[in-house]
Amino acid sequence: MRILIAPNAFKGTLTASQAGAAVARALARACPGVKLEVLPIADGGDGLLDALAPALGGRFMNSSVEGPLGGRLSARWLLAGRTAVIEMAEAAGLRRLAGEKLRPLDASTRGVGQLMLAAALTGAREIIVGLGGSASSDGGAGCAQAFGFSLTDAGGREIGRGARGVSSLAAVFPGRARRLLRGVTVRGLADVKNPLCGRLGSARVYGPQKGAGPREVAFLERALVNYARALKSSLGVDVARLRGGAAAGGLGAGLAAFFGAELDDGSAYVLERAGFGRALARADLLVTGEGRFDEQTFYGKAPGAAIAAARRLGVPAIVACGTSALSGGSLLARRGVRGVIEAGPSRRPGVALEAAVVRAAPALLAALRPGRV
Repeated sequence: MRILIAPNAFKGTLTASQAGAAVARALARACPGVKLEVLPIADGGDGLLDALAPALGGRFMNSSVEGPLGGRLSARWLLAGRTAVIEMAEAAGLRRLAGEKLRPLDASTRGVGQLMLAAALTGAREIIVGLGGSASSDGGAGCAQAFGFSLTDAGGREIGRGARGVSSLAAVFPGRARRLLRGVTVRGLADVKNPLCGRLGSARVYGPQKGAGPREVAFLERALVNYARALKSSLGVDVARLRGGAAAGGLGAGLAAFFGAELDDGSAYVLERAGFGRALARADLLVTGEGRFDEQTFYGKAPGAAIAAARRLGVPAIVACGTSALSGGSLLARRGVRGVIEAGPSRRPGVALEAAVVRAAPALLAALRPGRV
C-alpha cells in the first residue's frame, strides 16, 4: 500500500514540509509497512518556494527588502538557471507582520518589487511570482515603484504607500523599469480567480482577511477602481475585470499592467512542475490538507486541485487540517473526500496534527479500495 502525503502550508503555523513530515511520522507509527511519499504542494501562496525547489533545482537566495509596513527584513527567493521564483508572502505577507496590528490601507508590496529587481539584476530572464497570503491591498503599486516605475498624483507628486497612495494615483511613467525589463518575462501564479474590482473583487472578498472593516473595505474598493482607471489611461491595460487580478491584494492586476505578466492557475502550475500527477498515479490513498478546510479550498487552492485530480483517477482522498468548516458526508463524498482529520487549535500544531492522524488511522485504512491494504 502506498500513501501520497501532499499538504499545503498550514498558514501561520506549519510549512507544507512540516505538515507533511508530521503526517508521515504518524502514519509510519500507526500503519507499519505502508509506503509513504511526501510531496509538499502550493498554489502561489505560502510554501511556493519549498514546493518548486525540488523540481527546479537551483539555489536559495536572500535579499534585504522592505516589509509590508516598512522596516527591513530578509526574504528568500529561488534562482534556478535564469529563472527566478519569488513568493510574494516572503516580503509582503501577513505572516511578516509578526504580531503587529493589521493595517490594510498602509501595507505595501514594495518588498516584492525589490525582490524582482534583485532577480533581474542577478541575470534572471524569467521571473515567477507567487501570489497569495498578502498583507497589502495596494494592487502592486509599491512593487512597481520599487522596480523603477513612477506613480504620481494629479499634482505630479509620487504617491504614498499602500491603498491610501493608490487612491490618489493619476499617472504612470516607466522610468528605468522599461530598460530593466528588456528580455525579461514575468509570470504570476494566482491562488484565486477573482477580478480586481467589483462585488467579487479584492476589496470586498479579501479585504476583511487583511483586517479591513466595512468603511475600510469601501475605501479600498474606491482606491482600486481609481487605480484601474489610471492604469488604463496611462498604460492602455484594463485590469478591472482581469481574471485573477485580485490575487495578493491586487498584485495580480499590477503584474499584468506593469510587467505584461500572464496570470496562471498557481495550483495547476505547481502540481505539474512538482510531478504530482505521476506520484498520484502510484498511490492507493491521498492525504492532503491545509490550516482551514472550507469552500475556498475548492476555488483555486492547491488541496482542492489535488482532491479533484485524485477523484479523476479514483484514488480516495483524506483531508488533514487544523480546522474544518465543511460537514456532511454526502457533500464531501461528491467532492471526492472520504474523511476529514482535524488537529484543532494548539500551541504545538505539528504535535497536534501527528496525534490526530494516529487517532484516525483506522479510518484512513477503511478509505482504501478493497484489497489494497
